[in-house]
Amino acid sequence: MFDFKSAKKRVDEAINPTHMFYSEIFSDLSKNNVYIKPENLQKTGSFKLRGAYNKISKMDEESKSVGIVTASAGNHAQGVAFSANHQGIKAIVCMPETTPMIKVDGTLKYGAEVDLHGQTFDETNKYAQELAKEKGYTFIPPYDDEDVIEGQGTIALEILESLQEADYILVPIGGGGLVSGIAKCAKEMKPEIKIVGVEPANAASMQAAMEKGGPITLDSADTIADGTAVARVGDITYEICKENVDEYISVTEEEIMVALTTLMEKHKLVAEPSGALSLAASKKLGCKNKNVVCVISGGNIDMSFISQLIHKGLYEDGRIARFTVELQNAPGKLRDLLDVIAYTKANIVEVLHDSLAATSRYKNIQVEITLETNGKDHIRKIKELLTEKGYNIH
Repeated sequence: MFDFKSAKKRVDEAINPTHMFYSEIFSDLSKNNVYIKPENLQKTGSFKLRGAYNKISKMDEESKSVGIVTASAGNHAQGVAFSANHQGIKAIVCMPETTPMIKVDGTLKYGAEVDLHGQTFDETNKYAQELAKEKGYTFIPPYDDEDVIEGQGTIALEILESLQEADYILVPIGGGGLVSGIAKCAKEMKPEIKIVGVEPANAASMQAAMEKGGPITLDSADTIADGTAVARVGDITYEICKENVDEYISVTEEEIMVALTTLMEKHKLVAEPSGALSLAASKKLGCKNKNVVCVISGGNIDMSFISQLIHKGLYEDGRIARFTVELQNAPGKLRDLLDVIAYTKANIVEVLHDSLAATSRYKNIQVEITLETNGKDHIRKIKELLTEKGYNIH
């Protein structure tokens, strides 16, 4: 039995309020009224704090005195570490030996002990559960646990208290803890509301479970949205989603990158790729003029990774174009090409002029040009003009 109102009172001791706001840009793109619930602004940088704090708060005093253990290399680790530190409980977070130091340091700063063990998450998770049995620690699961799910569901309470007229809530799916909590709570408050689960197309484990009639393990879960790269959803979360989630949408890697870039550029908000899944899916809803709430699940991302994603997102959105042209190796030919490009009002970022590159014709050269453009229509017009002028574009 879930008691989301009691869970809300517990988690309010620790969480930041993450106030929803209206997004004009995503509303225009989706033809709906889109509101953003920014859990990327939560303490520890993600929604995971809610479930961990609720779970740990409900432990009895004897269990608290012994300590807790979990396995995670991401947001759950920091949520558990913060929650344990806030309540004065010993916490051990087991992480794979390959975990980047920035994530290890992020967990250590909240006061937890980090135990690096195993090469894969499955090895680490097995080790953490063995440690729990050996030492008597309470194991804190990342998603497949009713207390954790109950904590995540407090987001739905906040959404519907802020926007009673909400028609849809779009929620990222990894193991299913977030979507099952929100779906269960929202349906209790407003049965007619539509809950849409969003997964990366390369890691659609909940949709696979629904098709097969139960959780199955995917052969791979390879996606830039690493927070949702879960090959097998939980048993508890599956059952809740089967009864409470109305629709599932898959989004491509390219759609995730474009949504992430748009969010940062238009709203000045940094999210991790998993956090932007709901925004990527907002354009794929088969409705118009509805009140749609997109949950941004987290914002923990390395700065170097951000630059890579932005660059790729700009390519996918038609904001950067790169092509090669074969030119006669003669004075003035490069200038003529650049004059044509200048006429199109594209901004030249880089020109690579290699007079030694092999070409299909004697004494010709290859020129590679990178441009800043205004979208895919602009790129098409540039190609058409260059072709008209006799240039062979690759």
